[in-house]
Amino acid sequence: MMLIYAIIVLGILIFVHELGHFLVAKFFNVKVEKFSLGFGPKLFGKTFGETEYLVSAFPLGGYVKMFGEGGVIEGEEKKQVPESEKDLPEALPVELTEEEKARSFAHKPPQVRIAIVMAGPLFNLVFAWIVFVLLFMIGIPTITTKVGDVMAGKPAARAGIIKGDVITAINGRSVKEWDEISDTITKSKGAPVTVNLRRGATELQLSLTPESQDAKSIFGEAIKRPIIGVTSAGEVGTERHPPVQAFLKGSRYTWKMIDLTFMSLVKLAQRVVPLDNIGGPLMIVKMAGDTARAGGMSFLAFMALISINLGVLNLLPVPVLDGGHLFFYFWELIFRKPVSQKTREYAQQVGLFLLLSLMVLAFYNDIVRYYKDIMKFFISR
Repeated sequence: MMLIYAIIVLGILIFVHELGHFLVAKFFNVKVEKFSLGFGPKLFGKTFGETEYLVSAFPLGGYVKMFGEGGVIEGEEKKQVPESEKDLPEALPVELTEEEKARSFAHKPPQVRIAIVMAGPLFNLVFAWIVFVLLFMIGIPTITTKVGDVMAGKPAARAGIIKGDVITAINGRSVKEWDEISDTITKSKGAPVTVNLRRGATELQLSLTPESQDAKSIFGEAIKRPIIGVTSAGEVGTERHPPVQAFLKGSRYTWKMIDLTFMSLVKLAQRVVPLDNIGGPLMIVKMAGDTARAGGMSFLAFMALISINLGVLNLLPVPVLDGGHLFFYFWELIFRKPVSQKTREYAQQVGLFLLLSLMVLAFYNDIVRYYKDIMKFFISR
């Protein structure tokens, strides 16, 4: 069942990604020859109009094949071998007609090619944003601001906060979930704060000064962080917002996740985050199953997070990814000259090697991480 959930997640996100390329290509009158979910051998498909829509064997990706894609325009002339002649040993290049050039991806100006390639990752990011906005409207489970343990001798205890108090505001700003308390205290940078709380039917206002404490960042780095010395009671509530507020919160949360994804990649490159944290298909399968069992909201949130990861990773300037193509097209736009075919071929070989190496590492990490689960699966057969 977990595999089915993973296929649903990947299928939807790949479709969204390729739909971005497809729609923008159509908008700029580029002929789209194939729209594939998955890559590798064709399983089944059907042609509508000028485009063949198909499902291919390997579901870890997809592609949109455009007429003239991959061609490099040297000067004013572009030659390409038609599909019907590619299998002929003596096939000669043929010059495109003006009508064909008008529909060729390679003959579009670099800014158009940039828009088409950029559309895939952007559609993934927009998809995640829409999901988060909808979740904030429908209602998402959150940890309430009810206080659990109060650490003896810390600012909260000295100010008189006790277990069971519900924090309602800090420095006059309303807080409704536990993360907002942590964020506000962190942003105070140790300056005195005013805390409003509810104790039964009584409303109280207390003043306290956070103290600095050694802590770990989400990336495992040693940092100093201001704290007041309380922990959450772990009470779960549902947070719902009207459309305008959901729009704002969903937008902020999406940007936060995009920023976190970029920072995670930077920390990986700096070796702050160990390489064994990289997960692959098995991790996606397990997480898809876990979040599906936790409920529809968790599953949608997981899908949105994977969509952000897919969008961000595809923007990296690595040949064979969208970001690598964007690098070449921006180069052409700035220097008014395309990158040579030979340079692109070498770059794509390097990019393919890097991508395959990353996939091998991800598979290795998955096998090590889930070794016991894998063995149990085969033994149970």
